[in-house]
Amino acid sequence: MKMITFLLVGLIVHVIFFVSIFDIYFTSPLVHGMTPQTTPLAPPASRLVLVVADGLRADSLFTPLPDGSSRAPYLRNVMEERGTWGVSHTRVPTESRPGHVALIAGFYEDVSAVAKGWKENPVEFDSVFNESRHTWCWGSPDILPMFAKGASGDHVYTHTYPAAEEDFASTDASRLDSWVFTQVKSFFQSAKSNSSLRASLLEDQNILFLHLLGIDTNGHAHRPMSKEYLDNIGLVDTGVADLVSMVEDFFDHDGRTAYVFTSDHGMTNWGSHGAGHPSETLTPLVAWGAGVTNAQKVTAAQPYNDGFLQDWKLEHLQRVDVNQADIAPLMASLVGVPFPVNSVGVLPLLYLNNSDQFKAESIYTNAIQVLEQYKMKMAQKKETTLSFLFTPYQLLTESKQAEFFHMARILIQLEKYDDFISLCRSLISNALEGLVYYHTYDRFFLGCSVVLGFVGWTSYVVLVILKTHASLDRHPSLLNQNHSHTLARLCICVTVVITVFLLIQRSPVTYYIYCLLPVPVWYSVLKEYRTLTDLVRSAPSLPLWKCLGYLVLVAFGIELLVVSFFHRAMLTVGLAVLSLWPFLSGLFGKAKFRSVSWCLGCLCLAAFPLMPVVGREPNIHLVTCAGVLSLFTSACYLWSALQKAPLHLTDRQQFITQMLHVAVCAYVPSLTHSSLQQKQGLPLLNQIISWTTLASSMLVPLLSSTRIFHRLLSIFLSLTATYLLLSTGSEALFPPVLSWLMFVWINIEQEAMLAQGVSGRQELSTIDFSANIDIAKIRQLKLDDIRRSYFFVFFIITAFFGTGNIASINSFDPASVYCFLTVFNPFIMGGLMMWKVIIPFIIVMCTFETIQVATQLSSRSLFLIVLVISDLMALHFFFLVQDYGSWLDIGTSISHYVIVMSMTIFLMLLSVVTHILTSQRLILWRKRKTHFP
Repeated sequence: MKMITFLLVGLIVHVIFFVSIFDIYFTSPLVHGMTPQTTPLAPPASRLVLVVADGLRADSLFTPLPDGSSRAPYLRNVMEERGTWGVSHTRVPTESRPGHVALIAGFYEDVSAVAKGWKENPVEFDSVFNESRHTWCWGSPDILPMFAKGASGDHVYTHTYPAAEEDFASTDASRLDSWVFTQVKSFFQSAKSNSSLRASLLEDQNILFLHLLGIDTNGHAHRPMSKEYLDNIGLVDTGVADLVSMVEDFFDHDGRTAYVFTSDHGMTNWGSHGAGHPSETLTPLVAWGAGVTNAQKVTAAQPYNDGFLQDWKLEHLQRVDVNQADIAPLMASLVGVPFPVNSVGVLPLLYLNNSDQFKAESIYTNAIQVLEQYKMKMAQKKETTLSFLFTPYQLLTESKQAEFFHMARILIQLEKYDDFISLCRSLISNALEGLVYYHTYDRFFLGCSVVLGFVGWTSYVVLVILKTHASLDRHPSLLNQNHSHTLARLCICVTVVITVFLLIQRSPVTYYIYCLLPVPVWYSVLKEYRTLTDLVRSAPSLPLWKCLGYLVLVAFGIELLVVSFFHRAMLTVGLAVLSLWPFLSGLFGKAKFRSVSWCLGCLCLAAFPLMPVVGREPNIHLVTCAGVLSLFTSACYLWSALQKAPLHLTDRQQFITQMLHVAVCAYVPSLTHSSLQQKQGLPLLNQIISWTTLASSMLVPLLSSTRIFHRLLSIFLSLTATYLLLSTGSEALFPPVLSWLMFVWINIEQEAMLAQGVSGRQELSTIDFSANIDIAKIRQLKLDDIRRSYFFVFFIITAFFGTGNIASINSFDPASVYCFLTVFNPFIMGGLMMWKVIIPFIIVMCTFETIQVATQLSSRSLFLIVLVISDLMALHFFFLVQDYGSWLDIGTSISHYVIVMSMTIFLMLLSVVTHILTSQRLILWRKRKTHFP
């Protein structure tokens, strides 16, 4: 198989493995076709006002000031006198979109929704807004449109400010909240003179929704402990007080308005959210008004051991915690609309101030609504599964459901409401577990198919390495032509059986891909049976103990890399061990200076994984220092290069220009952050420089000479300039240190080749990337090439995680992109942050390309070994996903699996890009030779 064909096949296989994890773990849990369920009794409220303070932490609202007063006196008074309060527990990812979906629709959105749209619905779902008679919304253009689009009819009205207003460099982000309160005030004033609007407002089952983004924006820009963030809470509290007064006056204090104040997510001390830290998952909930229980004084100890009651000075008030999705059925019950059909929330009865009968009927409606989802999910799964293979959920079979309804009728007739409520809660619990059971029904089956394909692919790559790059004793084939035909016919029969089985079950198209992929893969493996036979026959002549030692070391090394995904400090341990390699291999005696440089480079790089990933305050002075270090390193290299060979005039001019460009880029972050601190906004010139640098970062190196070190220096300078613009602190020092170690690695591998007695070794200063490869000089793989491949994978992982953990959203600080933009744009900001992660990756990739050329190996040779190592890591994470019990651990392992698969796909794609980046050249000025005279 040619390299390009192998690359394409490998790319397709890995894309399938990559997508499979989303099909297995992140398919949408929603089902459709259920009948909306409504409580038959009259609701306590005619209208509901929902206020969501985006990014508000529970402790920021509830913690009193040092003098004992509150920064939100109105809401504190509500909690003390006439409302019920608690903590709303959110789920990962703690982002605005899934948080609002949980609040308003009552279910937790799957991760795949992020890739399908930020502002619009990736899947159709029901919500409290959709079930209302009218809903008026004011706030962010990132949140409101998705609920308006998802509503049936035209009864959800949205009023948003321009997206450009969401600017982290804003002089005062609290103006976003002031805008909302002002718009609501104007709305009620116009309703007094607009008879049609007034008539609509006087109807029942209405909802008013205020989305307040100022707190979140100030938290990102200034941190949650800043004066701006805390003052914004006070502004919101005053705005809510005025809002309540205005609403009550408009409706003549009829006592038919319910109020809910909460947040979609919290925020870490360093101004980010998205992960599962308590500061992100604990949000405030305060409810009051029609149908809501008044403040309950308590003297006994409450069932909470987190210490918050004492910190917040609220031990004397009853605390009622809820899951975030529970707020949707609470609002539906208060205002009398049908429960959202996709809701998985459980009605928190302690918030309801109503009769026992109303509470019983409400929780019964909640139970039937969840049960309807369960029955629909079960029917769907039963319809697509052969009857003799279908295993029903044992705790909620049809007989168990009939038993529940019989018992419910008896309890309601006897007016044993407490027992009835307990029975309904038990049904809800079983129905929710049943939903998970049927949602994950095919998970084991699909997982086995993917693992079978994964093992087959890895086995095939190993056989290809042995067949094409190992010196084995070749013997005539043991499989004759008839046996080959038999194997092909067997695979065709297996394919037909699997296809028929999936057709009968009416399985999705992706199931065919996952189940049929192992067939051609294992066919290819079994066809290479001759290679295995040759390996067995060659075993006596192989250095078995040395091979076994390498396998043990690689296995230990892979395990170390896997653990480093969970504990970054393991990279420090690994780098410390790698620093000893020249001394243990005997290279120190032959290249003392390079060995010491290698050791120092590894130890310097080992410091970065020990640095804090999150919570760092920006230190722009370190960015400037990194720029100086990069310039010093480049200058030293240029001086060294000039001692060996002269530089062409245009190359010398380009390097000087690039170094001046790096100097400018080292100063731009300082100027930008100074301007932002003075609240003067992002300077236009800085923004132009930043985007121009980014756009040219992959083109400028193509203008330089294709000599190895000349091209590598140009790549380093170009990428470093971009990295400096994306840095806010010590991480800016990472590329110069990494590049120094990579430079030493290239040189010391030359010494290793000499120690192995490889003939025809070429001096590094004379090697040209664009030179034609002499096929006769391409050598076979040796055991030491396994070590080279492992080094590469290790440095790739270090490049990914050296300055952060990209598996956690919290690793990223929005301040990193302030040189490019300050207006909130999740996709552009995410793309810039991802490019920041990829830059060290490209530096390592270019180094590996250089080593392949310098060590006289074809690009396919080492790449195959790298593919095996990365696939073994991915397989390890796939098994970890199966072993973990908690969703948080599963999510962590899944994210790591996705990263390894992404890394492997990047390796395949960037191997082509890297080859172009190193070997191709653009000549803009005049035609001239690329080689030195």
